[in-house]
Amino acid sequence: MARAQQGNRQAYRQLLQEITPYVRSLARRQGIAQADVEDVVQDTLLTLHSIRHTYEPSRPFGPWIVAIACRRIADHKRRSRRTEQNRVEFDFWHETNWPVEANLGEELLDRGTLKQAIDRLPSGQRQAITMLKLREMSLKEASAESGMSVSALKVASHRALKALRKLLGEER
Repeated sequence: MARAQQGNRQAYRQLLQEITPYVRSLARRQGIAQADVEDVVQDTLLTLHSIRHTYEPSRPFGPWIVAIACRRIADHKRRSRRTEQNRVEFDFWHETNWPVEANLGEELLDRGTLKQAIDRLPSGQRQAITMLKLREMSLKEASAESGMSVSALKVASHRALKALRKLLGEER
């Protein structure tokens, strides 16, 4: 490592080649899963590379590299534990078999009731809802057709939805 610090590329390459199997075995002994061992080794080597200037040649190299490797192993275990804790099992049954009550809104609200509620809205709001929600026009298209600005359409649409929620809530 001292020669590598002095710029000897061959010595640095040899050092990395010689410590890689040791770091790999250290990771395995610390309980890192086989699939993750190479990630820990690479993380350790990258850390070594970035802090190689901190090594003091008068001190032993072994404990220095072991300390680095143990910290990277601990970091990996911590990340794995957090990932495991946040993992949610996905069951396809929930995705494909919706409960019957999920569609109650459609059953309780028929088209006639919705049309009556829309007809009760002020003309600007009614026009915004009709173009943006029922005809599924873009804001730009609705703006060109109605002559209203995009901002005015957004405001009218928001107010219309709020008013419809209130109107439809009263009728139920």
